Amino acid sequence: MNRRHLLLLGTLLLTGCATTAVYSSPDAGMVELEPLIAASVAADSLTIKVMSNGCTTKADFAWFVERKANRFAVAFGRRKIDACKAVARPVDLTFGFDELGLPKGAAVAVVNPLAAAS
Repeated sequence: MNRRHLLLLGTLLLTGCATTAVYSSPDAGMVELEPLIAASVAADSLTIKVMSNGCTTKADFAWFVERKANRFAVAFGRRKIDACKAVARPVDLTFGFDELGLPKGAAVAVVNPLAAAS
């Protein structure tokens, strides 16, 4: 291996570290994490607040759940962009724990980035 190979390898490694948050789900393909305005957890549901141009629904989102001991990390990404033309506004989307594959009363952390409502 010469210097040129080392330089190329170093460049590839560094560009791999400078990517956006992405996860893979069997039914969603590659999805970027959706910026959330807020998230709240109840005993048997999780509600996220996202921006919508008028057409955002729960079906537009894919999620990924990771379990560590008795704690769960949940990430949400859009499958479909909201292409409606209405004025952007925040909407609440509520997902049941059964729907997400979580046990009732689970300790949940939402890992999406937070964004300010516009």
